[in-house]
Amino acid sequence: MGLKTLGAGAAELLRPLCLLTVKPMLFVVNVEEGVMESDAVVAVESHAKAVGAEAIAVNAPIEQEIAGLAETERREFLHELGLVESGLDRVVEAGYRLLELHTFFTAGPKEVRAWTIPVGTRAAQAAGKIHTDFERGFIRAETIAFDDFISLGGEKGAREAGRLRLEGRDYVVNPR
Repeated sequence: MGLKTLGAGAAELLRPLCLLTVKPMLFVVNVEEGVMESDAVVAVESHAKAVGAEAIAVNAPIEQEIAGLAETERREFLHELGLVESGLDRVVEAGYRLLELHTFFTAGPKEVRAWTIPVGTRAAQAAGKIHTDFERGFIRAETIAFDDFISLGGEKGAREAGRLRLEGRDYVVNPR
């Protein structure tokens, strides 16, 4: 069923009850190699859609093999199989979507760190994930879109290109 399929009023009343029947659902279908589009997979996907869930087909032996490869070998192997990403990556992304989460990054000279927050989190609350004192004393944050950070070679390049922004407490963190 899922809370999203209910009206806003009903969803708010049911949320505190933590009912299992309204939790987000993800069906993971273990299939044979080369059978990602079988009738069984289509049936599970159809059922998942009908109940407001998601379904993902994976091949466990291939996933095990992928997990043991270096990054470059992993990309080549996936390309040979005609896949863009591993099943595990798809499961994680679906989990984030269903739980309405996303990731923001903090970057310093020696470390980049990922933080998971609910979609719609404001900057001050996101700072509180790093340390509670940061939330209490939050004034503003310097933000850079992830794609800009990568394409412009980091903070220095983004600053020089004018892509670094100052955002206040009420800024809704956007991972894009």
